[in-house]
Amino acid sequence: MLIGGLLSLLASFVLSVEAFQLLKNPDAALSCSVNAIINCASVAKHPSAELLGFPNSFFGLIAEPIVATVAVAGLAGVKFPRWFMATAQVFYTLGFLFAYYLLYTSVFVIGALCPWCLLVTLTTTLVFFSLTRYNIREDNLWLSKHASKKANAFISKDYDKFLLASIIVLIIAGIIVKYGSDLFA
Repeated sequence: MLIGGLLSLLASFVLSVEAFQLLKNPDAALSCSVNAIINCASVAKHPSAELLGFPNSFFGLIAEPIVATVAVAGLAGVKFPRWFMATAQVFYTLGFLFAYYLLYTSVFVIGALCPWCLLVTLTTTLVFFSLTRYNIREDNLWLSKHASKKANAFISKDYDKFLLASIIVLIIAGIIVKYGSDLFA
């Protein structure tokens, strides 16, 4: 969680700076705009790059320090109350779903990829799976006994790790299949 939170914070910071650059100059050449496919500017100019009237990257500037703080506290041995961790799970699940909505929009609607956005999707995925695994193991999710038993069996066999790896491989494969050699043209 700590590494994912810090990497997402870095990406959110860079994306926020670039959002200000685009506000000053809509034709600005961003450092991560390499070609027609790997193009942060195309993604940043799309309406989906904003929610509630400000850039999505601002959410990362707010949320990721919290993720990193919870991770550091957890590493220091702090055991948060069950309600806190269940609430964190709800909000991070919303962030996870939002990241995948933005990935879908980027790939299938905009037709361009932002490397920083891809990093946020990757780290959000890693944090989501680690948080979910922890919350299942610590019984923080108020699952029924039957659901809790099934969820614990799932993570005890490391099926969650397999699912995580499968998602990452599918995303990479999907991007390669969709864009192929155009990625590096």
